[in-house]
Amino acid sequence: MSLFTPSPTRPAPAARARKRRTAGRPVTRTEELRLQIADDIVRGRLAPGTALEEVDIAKRYGVSRTPVREALRDLAGSGLVEARPHRSALVAQPSLDRLRGMFDVMAELEALCAGLSAVNMTAAERSGLSSVHAELADLTRRGDEGGYTVLNERFHTTLYAGSHNDYLTELTLATRARLQPFRRAQFRTLGRLARSYEEHDRVVTAVMRGDKAEAAAAMRAHILTVEDAYERYAETL
Repeated sequence: MSLFTPSPTRPAPAARARKRRTAGRPVTRTEELRLQIADDIVRGRLAPGTALEEVDIAKRYGVSRTPVREALRDLAGSGLVEARPHRSALVAQPSLDRLRGMFDVMAELEALCAGLSAVNMTAAERSGLSSVHAELADLTRRGDEGGYTVLNERFHTTLYAGSHNDYLTELTLATRARLQPFRRAQFRTLGRLARSYEEHDRVVTAVMRGDKAEAAAAMRAHILTVEDAYERYAETL
């Protein structure tokens, strides 16, 4: 079988995209493709050093070359892909030190968002956060990793928006995009859904109390735990 032959067990891209739309905003084809390629890299289906030819990737995922080019550019920002001028990109692997540095920055940005949300969120925004948190509880009980992964993004972006600081939100979203493949992978560790929900619960409780310091501390601890969970997952590959 060719390296870029679609696996018979993988859901069709369109079906996967429809599933993602049910948990939040519509996902663009480039975003969907970026997540698919990232999953294949993080899971080891595409090994470090593999050449990522645009034509081959387009055939593998059933898309045109335009979203492939955009997805590879985005993945280069995550350190998963090494872009090379006038040559095909390569599957890369960011160093552990770089990943840890990215997670450290992410932890501080999200802690700031959570702390500001504790004092700035409106009643309607707090209600929305509670609703998402309740949906995550249901997904945790059902062990729905895919649904939890998608809705988890809405949980965090709700807190970004609740900070009422557009520049902070912009920085946090940009950093999250770079780390997204690694954040998604951590849910494959045993028992991670339940622990993630418990960590979220501490954040939500602090936000609802209006406790800025505790909300920030709980979120910082959560993101650093995400880093640890990813590293444990990576050790199993």
